[in-house]
Amino acid sequence: MDLRNCLVRFKIRDVHVPDPEALAMELYANDLAQGTVVDLSDSGSQKDAFAVIKVEGVKQLVIVATHLVTKVTGPASRGAKCHGLKKESDSQDAP
Repeated sequence: MDLRNCLVRFKIRDVHVPDPEALAMELYANDLAQGTVVDLSDSGSQKDAFAVIKVEGVKQLVIVATHLVTKVTGPASRGAKCHGLKKESDSQDAP
């Protein structure tokens, strides 16, 4: 079967070259993810330096520096009470 010039689909995990992790980073590194902060972690003397986040569809908890996360506002926030994070509109990186 000659697949040249055909548009095809495949799973990222099935890629041989480049490394699937590198491919995923190249494709999705700037995409935004969202989840619920389940805990905060200190870093040395800096209190609450990292947010421990539960992301739907991801088995492992995600850890992100708190200064790099933004609070989701509106219906997506599900009415959760959240304190201490900048709102999306306050983010300098917002489109």
